Amino acid sequence: MKIVFAGSELTPFARTGGLGDFLDALPAALAARGHEVSLVLPAYRGLRETKELGLRATGVRIPISIGHKRLDAEIVQGETPSGLQLFLIRRDEYFDRSGLYGSDNGDYADNAERFIFFSKAVLELARRVAPPPEILHVNDWQTALLPVLVREKALPLRTVLTLHNLAFQGTFPASEFACTNLPGSFFGADGLEFHGQLNLLKGGILHADRLTTVSEAYCREIHSQPAGCGLEGAVRSRTRHLTGILNGMDAQLWNPANDPLLPHRFSASDLSGKALCKKALLERTGLKPDPTGPVFAWVGRLSEQKGIDLLLPILDRLLADDVRLVVLGKGDSQYERDLLVASRKHAGKFVCLPELDEPLAHLTEAGADISLFPSHFEPCGLTTMYSLRYGTPPVARATGGLHQIVQDIQADSGNGFLFFEETSEAFYHTLQRAKRLFANSGAWKALVLRAMLSEFSWDKAAERYERVYEHALSGSR
Repeated sequence: MKIVFAGSELTPFARTGGLGDFLDALPAALAARGHEVSLVLPAYRGLRETKELGLRATGVRIPISIGHKRLDAEIVQGETPSGLQLFLIRRDEYFDRSGLYGSDNGDYADNAERFIFFSKAVLELARRVAPPPEILHVNDWQTALLPVLVREKALPLRTVLTLHNLAFQGTFPASEFACTNLPGSFFGADGLEFHGQLNLLKGGILHADRLTTVSEAYCREIHSQPAGCGLEGAVRSRTRHLTGILNGMDAQLWNPANDPLLPHRFSASDLSGKALCKKALLERTGLKPDPTGPVFAWVGRLSEQKGIDLLLPILDRLLADDVRLVVLGKGDSQYERDLLVASRKHAGKFVCLPELDEPLAHLTEAGADISLFPSHFEPCGLTTMYSLRYGTPPVARATGGLHQIVQDIQADSGNGFLFFEETSEAFYHTLQRAKRLFANSGAWKALVLRAMLSEFSWDKAAERYERVYEHALSGSR
């Protein structure tokens, strides 16, 4: 099959979360299975400055209508590190910026126009390549307009939309609908209108040939509140065409045995390097050495979705013991301030680093003993897979993909610790359960080994996506 992926992120060059990891790994896995795969992304400043992509101007300019404006999209071509054909849509007034979606002051005010332009340019590019693609695989709200455009133009393309997180829907004032240049009939209950506003993700859900989510559990949860985030009615109307497929993990990028970002490497057959990474992590973050209890780690966004509100009320009790806590990630400014205040109160035991630092993220995954994932909802949970791979068993809430990835420890089975209630008390008691097992060195080592041997294959996920594509090509909506 000839497949074109369209999205707004690509690890490690333009990434805010799991979407970038998905667009880096799944296309490569499909190409390895014999498919002709290419990717299309916006020509962000950071991407254009990346030499390893081998970018070159094609000289192709495609005129795009955005409301009453007529703007050219310049096509830049390159190649991903895995050897896939990469196209960038260049329009500097939209994409030559320091951030993908916004700055420290909030989202960019013209995000609707930016990504409507991008979606239209992707479609025009797909129409011009020969032979044309069979499948156009789009992702989240940034490219969810594409299935609507394909449907309106009755093009011989099949579209698949992957829903990575329904909390982000591309909702904008109704006036932005004019940028789509679609007939007014598309701004209605069975189109892009949602409570009087433009909702790009809703349009994609209703018009894509097939839909997927990034885990089977999340697929079930989005049929109702709260995971449906108001779009559960649209989801239920497409149940027959919706499939949950758990993401895989890039076992080459996230492999402690050959990770170039680690000061010491290790494997399930030789864990000595993990202890050295723990020492290096404590030194790097300025925490006191040699705690008798575990080193806990949070790597990810500081947001309510991720459950940071469940961690804050128990910090004093957790840190009353001889443990350490590393929090690495950016997010809600109030949460950042609260955590920084707490880190000063518990200096030497707790450090908060509100930053995006890839080498430190790898060191934290490797050097910590226990990772924290108290999410209120979690579509997949790729970072949880990374923690397992690095021998850092997770304490996670049983929701979405986390409930599939983490198996609660029972006697001689399980790879981590689960709790169910959305409360700080349930989280705290589960942390104490993990801490008690940590004190039993033999049982803890056995758990670490089971965690590291957990299997999350992208090849298995790619096989399931092949079936989705086949159904899209052969079936009706």
